[in-house]
Amino acid sequence: MKFKICFLILFLGITTIGISQNTTNYKAEREKTHSLIHTKLKVDFNFDKKELNGEAWITAKPYFYDSSTFVLDAKAMLIHTITLQNKKLDYHYDGYQITINLPKKYTKEETFTVYINYTARPEKVKEKGSDGITAAKGLYFINASGIDKNKPTQIWTQGETEGSSCWFPTIDAPNQKTTQEIYITVPNKYVTLSNGELVNQTKNGANRTDYWKLDQKHAPYLFFLGVGEFEIIKDTYKNIPVNYYVEKEYAPYAKQIFGNTPEMMQFFSEKLGVEFPWNKYSQIVVRDYVSGAMENTTAVVHGEQAYQKPGQLIDENKHENTIAHELFHHWFGNLVTSESWSNLTLNESFANYSEYLWLEYKYGKEAAAMHLYDNNLLYLNGQETDKKLVRFNYDDKEDLFDLVSYNKGGAILHMLRNYVGDEAFFTVLKAYLTEYKYQSAEVHQLRLIFEKITGKDLNWFFNQWYYGANHPTISVSYDYNLIRKTVTVNIYQQQIEKFQFPLTIDIFEGNKRRRQTVFIENNDASFTFNYNKQPTLIQVNADGVLLCEINENKVVSDYIFQLKNAENYGHRREALLEVAKKQDDKDAFKAVVSAMDDSSYKIRVLALENVDLINKFSKKDAIRKIIQMAKQDNKTLVQAAAIETLGKLTDPELKQIFVEGLESKSFAVLGKSLVAMYYVDQNLAIKKSKELPDEVRKILANPLTKIFIEANDESELAFIAKNIISGMYLSGNSTNKVLYEKAFNRVSKSNNIKAIKNLLDDMAAKGIQYKKFNFNKVMINLMRSMVLEQEKSSNSNKDRNIAIIKTAMASLIE
Repeated sequence: MKFKICFLILFLGITTIGISQNTTNYKAEREKTHSLIHTKLKVDFNFDKKELNGEAWITAKPYFYDSSTFVLDAKAMLIHTITLQNKKLDYHYDGYQITINLPKKYTKEETFTVYINYTARPEKVKEKGSDGITAAKGLYFINASGIDKNKPTQIWTQGETEGSSCWFPTIDAPNQKTTQEIYITVPNKYVTLSNGELVNQTKNGANRTDYWKLDQKHAPYLFFLGVGEFEIIKDTYKNIPVNYYVEKEYAPYAKQIFGNTPEMMQFFSEKLGVEFPWNKYSQIVVRDYVSGAMENTTAVVHGEQAYQKPGQLIDENKHENTIAHELFHHWFGNLVTSESWSNLTLNESFANYSEYLWLEYKYGKEAAAMHLYDNNLLYLNGQETDKKLVRFNYDDKEDLFDLVSYNKGGAILHMLRNYVGDEAFFTVLKAYLTEYKYQSAEVHQLRLIFEKITGKDLNWFFNQWYYGANHPTISVSYDYNLIRKTVTVNIYQQQIEKFQFPLTIDIFEGNKRRRQTVFIENNDASFTFNYNKQPTLIQVNADGVLLCEINENKVVSDYIFQLKNAENYGHRREALLEVAKKQDDKDAFKAVVSAMDDSSYKIRVLALENVDLINKFSKKDAIRKIIQMAKQDNKTLVQAAAIETLGKLTDPELKQIFVEGLESKSFAVLGKSLVAMYYVDQNLAIKKSKELPDEVRKILANPLTKIFIEANDESELAFIAKNIISGMYLSGNSTNKVLYEKAFNRVSKSNNIKAIKNLLDDMAAKGIQYKKFNFNKVMINLMRSMVLEQEKSSNSNKDRNIAIIKTAMASLIE
């Protein structure tokens, strides 16, 4: 009878799971019919046609079953010949895969090498990109004709997810691993970069062949080649070359941008207990990149946003987290790879969490806490909370590159670290990396190592956080027993799913704080605590570790106390925003001003942005404090925020502070000073704005646009259209969107052809992004009217103008 009951339960469980899964979209791990062993490539380029001429030697063997056919991914190629041991082979090619008939049936003990002569045609690739990676043609020619004198000619590749098979035949799946060598022939003026070591260079007249080799196995999507005119700035970590490939303009600043890389390599190696496993580490910055950055093994590629000048770096190296992220992939993703895109969390969640680890080590726990809060807030405010972290059902693998795989996954690792403890957490990571090095893995294998080392059953954790969706939404209430001197904290989970989790609760008696840790097992839980003095505040999720939403009733006095006393950055931030709404209350106003002394620079900035200085208590004292911050705060971003706040007063007596700000080395301070100056001395602000070097004007495009739009300066419309419009609107900042609309309307209604052309060029380059914000209809209608105007005109350049307009239209209509 017991067996029958268990069987019935098991059957029902399987049935339930089966119903909940959308089997039509189930994506299994790629079946391994063969194992890649080695990939040898010889390539050169047809710049006019944007094509790659290639030869490939693919060494492989059957995975388990005997096989007489060999299937390779190869998208949109011309296949010229395929041979094995110099004998031609029959094959079938459908534009996506080559099915090769081998001369015999090979066993799993037998290797073979097929030779393929081919032409890669990336412009013929039909696959589309996604929000995360905006194109999928694998190989990209940038300004191949050289006609654009403001842009260098470059070639670079993007393999993730399945773009490598757009430029060489391979089994384009993350559960494959291969060593590689590649011969890249280019004109002598170009530098090349690929995976592994540059073994030698051979000149042949006007051309040169660079031979790159990587003897350690990695996944095909991590192959990379880059070509262009780059300066190579050399650095080292121990005996490992660390190089930065940048355009000449940024060579003097390369070490300021990337210079923490060797220290990161040492920190991650020591933290993980696994030494950096590759023979070199290079980073290259390319034009028109289709994503933020990519962790190609030993050859990381970054988009142009990595480029920063000293005036930006003095404020904040905005790319530092990305640098850490891509480096950490060299353990999580490159050394051990997700066996399928469904298990992408094994790559991206760890890389996401590496940003926290680096900040915690380099800049302290508060810097890490600020980052974690922002990371979690992006996820919580997103539209993807109903998605599972490990996702076997999806329409498109590109959709997995989202806030769940990155932000939520990183937050889950932080929770797991706190649950098992630091020593256990990093011991497990070392064991995982050691056991599966140069292999692929899935999340269950990570769980089993955690359980083996800690002795804990973690099915509950992985089932709810990795294989389930959503997060706790908690309602909190308190019951006080004044006679017994106890307080009962009631926790109620409002979401449908039931979560289990540890939860920290801080109980404040006056300024004294004691922390309690409880474990929630049900949707409804209560915990009773004694007190000596009635608690001033009870703070739930006091350490900010749990990824959740909390609803509780607090009055302004609670938030004032929380702002001053909460340990966690997120709780102080929450309190500040609530207190700022009540500044007609004297204590609330004083609390906002006091927050300008907070240890977190982001709290200080937020206080400056939210303080209400119109007819307020102690207004003069607050202004004196803000003036002092504008001059002396140790963070230039705070100085800039202080100047912006003072600028809103439009007080001519503050002019000298803005004049001093115009001499700052900080671009943030300079930009805010220009805008503040505009409202006390318009002519001086405009004069200074026009005198700035072009390279600085481009970086300060946002504040300059605000000034030029306010001043109705028609002469600057071309600058506005070229440098600011899409960037402002796509930033997501509501203030920027208002400015965008003004700028767009001003440009679109003007007769400034250069400005309109710059706008259209921007639209043509970023059509997908414009489409995302539903401006297609407005823009297409605008362009149609412009085409009609051009057709009626006698302008000698009208055909060219019409072509430009129609190109922009096509990018939006696609």
